[in-house]
Amino acid sequence: MTDRGRFLKTPRHRSALVLAAITSSIVASACSATAGSAATPAPAISARPHATSIGATPRASARRPAAARQKTPAAGTPRAVAEPLAGKIVGVDPGHNGRNYTDPAYINHLIWNGREWETCNTTGTETDSGYTEARFNFRVALFLRADLRRDGARVVMTRHNDHGVGPCVNRRAQIINRAHPDVAIDIHADGGPASGRGFAVLEPVSDGPNDKVIRASERFGLDVRSAILAGTSMPESSYDGVHGIEPRDNLAGLNLTRVPEVLIECGNMRNATDARLLTSARFQRRIASALEAAIIEFLRNR
Repeated sequence: MTDRGRFLKTPRHRSALVLAAITSSIVASACSATAGSAATPAPAISARPHATSIGATPRASARRPAAARQKTPAAGTPRAVAEPLAGKIVGVDPGHNGRNYTDPAYINHLIWNGREWETCNTTGTETDSGYTEARFNFRVALFLRADLRRDGARVVMTRHNDHGVGPCVNRRAQIINRAHPDVAIDIHADGGPASGRGFAVLEPVSDGPNDKVIRASERFGLDVRSAILAGTSMPESSYDGVHGIEPRDNLAGLNLTRVPEVLIECGNMRNATDARLLTSARFQRRIASALEAAIIEFLRNR
């Protein structure tokens, strides 16, 4: 029986007296409050908890500790927002481009990469099912850009769509260098042996323009390696580098950089297990989140 189901049974000849007593009590209480007398607070009513069916989700306020509950700020009250990357600039280079294959004359012309001549760009690799590296690179870059902007960074991209040609790898280095970012990341996926698995972080080797940022790039590379291992299920490469790290002196983006920068091969698109991960939007978001975590960690300790 609920509280609302309980009724007080009163003899009919006493109803008038009871009503008069209740009315008198209410009037006296009101007069006392009007006169400024200290009214005795009503006893607190302890409500019984609602029964929760099996599998039902408790209310959020019931789950959180009292200390964690915060009142909504009043209108017009500034709200403190944690932006760990406020004021920072981050360069993001999604490798290749979706229509590079349509203009072989352009992407095959030679450019100086700081140490030797190499082709302007390539088409990149793809999975056995035809999912292109260019598409993977760009999707991860978009997820990463959104995360970085949310946390206060200004993001400089070397390309803004996946249906163009180029730019050349030396031009990409120029775009990043001219923006003077605090750090930069080149996003790729590999086309290694089908039996090989895993990611590799490619780091620059001292070569003139990049001399001043070699040590910082190496530190950033370690942060990227740690973040990928902690935030994703992709293992270190079984065929490229040592413990997921590989110094490279033949890549324009790394040779020509004037800011701390590394290139990550996020996995091997020619391996069936890696390919299933790399083509998953959920995994692409995890890669982006891990890269942002590495960027935050690097800039915090720089």
